[in-house]
Amino acid sequence: MTGQSDKTMTADEVVGRLSSGMTIGIGGWGSRRKPMALVRALLRSEVTDLTVVSYGGPDVGLLAAAGKIAKLVTPFVTLDSIPLEPHYRAARESGAFPLTELDEAMFMWGLHAAANRLPFLPVRAGLGSDVMRVNPGLRTVTSPYADGEEFVAVPALRMDAALVHLNRADRHGNAQYLGPDPYFDDLFCEAADAAYVSCEQLVETAELSKAGPPQSLLVSRHSVTGVVETPNGAHFTSCVPDYDRDEAFQKLYATTPWPEFAERFLSGGSEHAYRSAVQAWHEEQQ
Repeated sequence: MTGQSDKTMTADEVVGRLSSGMTIGIGGWGSRRKPMALVRALLRSEVTDLTVVSYGGPDVGLLAAAGKIAKLVTPFVTLDSIPLEPHYRAARESGAFPLTELDEAMFMWGLHAAANRLPFLPVRAGLGSDVMRVNPGLRTVTSPYADGEEFVAVPALRMDAALVHLNRADRHGNAQYLGPDPYFDDLFCEAADAAYVSCEQLVETAELSKAGPPQSLLVSRHSVTGVVETPNGAHFTSCVPDYDRDEAFQKLYATTPWPEFAERFLSGGSEHAYRSAVQAWHEEQQ
């Protein structure tokens, strides 16, 4: 593997490459395999005024509660076992930022369009629904062929940077998921100008092919800017098969006022401090 660059970084080094006003894509799905260690590093930074593109979960809730979101593009924001992310809900009910809410398929094709450097892609999803009403900026196009069918022209969801979390990665940016679903993390990486992958474990390149079939090698080094080894870095979301969602801690997060939660778990200034605070809380529950 000579001639390939070592792209390893720390979470804080990743955030050091981000700046206020950027459009940031966050991979994962709801409360599943979110790059939470990178999100927590973002919370510790001065970066703000972000346009966030995400199949939303606690990543959106945390950034919304911290006042870092200027605009959100999403098909949903959920904690899965808790249907509506409460901190996101509070931010929306207070009118904290504008929302572009798309159908899940429209969102996916927006990622595809950006990944393929297209300005838009035509889709049937959204026609005849309130998606068109609540997003008056969306346009339709007519097929140039004999069918003459009308489609929604979903604009590309191009991003300045993407943050994703996978199970394994090598130092060059190749990354692998070992769970049941890719969650479109490859599209996030390809649709962004820069992509940062956190992983449960850094391994040698040859080990990736031993751990799973070729299709599990989801993210290729050509689309990755930096790699961060962050064991338990998706906590409290799931990262199957390495660990399931921390349901008890997620319930705490969902039911605790934001200032209290942030003070106890996010004020330590490092990921290590967060993990220590979480461990201490779990020990208290025993």
